[in-house]
Amino acid sequence: MTDRPGDAYVETLVIGGGQAGLAMGYQLSRAGLPYAIIDANGRIGDAWRNRWDSLRLFTPNRLNGLPGMPFPGYHWGFPSKDEFADYLESYARRFDIHVETGLRADRLSRDGDRFVAAAGDRRFEADNVVVAMSSWQRPRVPEFAGKLDPGIVQLHVADYAGPGQLQHGGVLVVGAGNSGAEVANELARTHDVWLSGPDTGVIPFRPESVPARILMPIIGRIIFHRVLTTSTPIGRRARPRMVSTGEPLLRVKPKDLAEAGVERVGRVTGVQNGQPQLEDGRRVDVANVVWCTGFHPGFSWIDLPIFGAQEPVHDRGVVDEMPGLYFLGLKFLYARSSEQIHGLGRDTAHIADAIAARHAQRDGDRPVAEQHEQLESA
Repeated sequence: MTDRPGDAYVETLVIGGGQAGLAMGYQLSRAGLPYAIIDANGRIGDAWRNRWDSLRLFTPNRLNGLPGMPFPGYHWGFPSKDEFADYLESYARRFDIHVETGLRADRLSRDGDRFVAAAGDRRFEADNVVVAMSSWQRPRVPEFAGKLDPGIVQLHVADYAGPGQLQHGGVLVVGAGNSGAEVANELARTHDVWLSGPDTGVIPFRPESVPARILMPIIGRIIFHRVLTTSTPIGRRARPRMVSTGEPLLRVKPKDLAEAGVERVGRVTGVQNGQPQLEDGRRVDVANVVWCTGFHPGFSWIDLPIFGAQEPVHDRGVVDEMPGLYFLGLKFLYARSSEQIHGLGRDTAHIADAIAARHAQRDGDRPVAEQHEQLESA
């Protein structure tokens, strides 16, 4: 490769320094494999810190630990987003996992036998690349949002922090999944709120309840982790629907929304006289709109022929058609638990094994003198 300033070679480049990237770093360190991690945020854990102020995790502490380090505190506590962000920083310190922050990958391509990743004025060449990013990267807002009255305050949930960002007047929350329900419930204390979107179903217990202490480990550790996988017939049948549909409501239930005074309405389909229009033709006169309408995967920067209709084509995160390329954190990567914290240990171990096999094969194929030279220069 060239010797331009900012150029670097690393055997394995991990793109993304959140929980998936850190767990990947842990597994590679244990295997004695060299790697580097880059992340667009300014600080480890910022992807969590930048979410809305009142957010708490939906899973209890006993399910929130990464490999090698349980989450501290009461087993049945539910940490805030800042507490989990601080845990990620502690995890990186404990296992000496270095993350180069402030580096957003702009392009990933291939040049001969190596991958080439550009991040601003930096350029990395790598034998392996692990894209350790979730399926939720770029906020999705309908095209007609730009036609709303310019006096309406519009926020995507990615930019929402709390009620103080909104102006006086009614609020339409678009998207009735967990994020939408939580935001609507919070805003109902200070605003008139309409919640738009179809019913996504509901988990019939509260995460903090006594029944949840029995059911959540069964659901999380057995059903989501072992039954609903791409290795089982039931998992393969369920996966397409689970990849494309919203999650059932967990903490905030329909009863809570009704008691808070949130009015449920149908889908927003367009704009009428500068205001949101519902599928039944009704117009909702509001001063604020919060879009809880999901995210695009955000993989347009990957310039490689690896994508199917909805996602990268992979087998448990391994892209067979592009040896050396791997994905983590995708929805139902291998199991229903793959996008959850406790599912990362197994997924990262599987990918670390694949990288170790490539490492061993490459060293076995090289002349002994070249292997010796690399060891001496390391």
